[in-house]
Amino acid sequence: MARGREPFLRPLVYRTARWLKNAEYWLIAQAAMGALSILRRLPPDKALNFADKAARKVGPLVGRHRVALDNLRQAYPEKSQAEIAEIASDMWGNMARLATEYIFLDQLFDFDPHADAPGRVEVIGKDIFIRLREEKRPHIFFTAHLGNFELLPVAAATFELPVTALFRAPNNPYLAEYIFTTRAASMGELLASRAGAAFGLARILERGGNIGALVDQKFQNGVRTTFFDRPCNTSPLVAKLARQYDCDVYPARSIRLPGNRYRLEVMDRIELPRNKKGAVDVQATCQMLNDTVEGWVREAPGQWMWFHKRWSI
Repeated sequence: MARGREPFLRPLVYRTARWLKNAEYWLIAQAAMGALSILRRLPPDKALNFADKAARKVGPLVGRHRVALDNLRQAYPEKSQAEIAEIASDMWGNMARLATEYIFLDQLFDFDPHADAPGRVEVIGKDIFIRLREEKRPHIFFTAHLGNFELLPVAAATFELPVTALFRAPNNPYLAEYIFTTRAASMGELLASRAGAAFGLARILERGGNIGALVDQKFQNGVRTTFFDRPCNTSPLVAKLARQYDCDVYPARSIRLPGNRYRLEVMDRIELPRNKKGAVDVQATCQMLNDTVEGWVREAPGQWMWFHKRWSI
């Protein structure tokens, strides 16, 4: 009799588990948005500094902290435990600042290409933005989860160069909706990283548009590459799009500076590796992107997201 009831109980168990998970997502989202609502009442600098200090205390208590420490030990076997712990602490502070910056982005981004005095945000590579705006052909920017990586499309829009940013939404649907709404209000067109995203990006490039993509995430069925001398899978999307549409590819990164200031660096196009037939070599290009990002991370390790399971295959 018990076995006979199993097929009827499975849907009920599945629906109950899904409801409980959804309830968990809702509670987490309410707590997170409640904290951001409180921070919104503070001046931006005070809110950023407070979030940084709080995250350095809370971060080591969450499960992802162990992932971050393990990644750091393998990436930097020469560093002491104290140095590893300091980088992890900086990472949590960086993550808290990033979350808080969502609610102050319109106040924080004060870059004016015509201003005489520097503001809170400085841009290196202004001439590149201007040149690309006039070229009237598709371009691809790639960046990494470093500093405030959201500044790229905002800065590009300042130069009237629209960039459609590909982003990966959080698993929590309530947080995903909040982040998407907040980002879209100041960053222009966004495209969620999910099934069919490649076709969406292709249509933008076909129209002569510009896209931006993060290239430092795990991609389960990606190209075999290395990152910090460890094997990992990397998305071939940027390389394949560059090959198909003959696009120039430009590196861009964001770095946090002291005093709640920011530097966005847009570098000139990179020469992509090509095979004997002259086509873009996808595997070699993916490795080149990884090597570029690794160089950035080594310069500012505390500003990268070490809690990703980047190396699991």
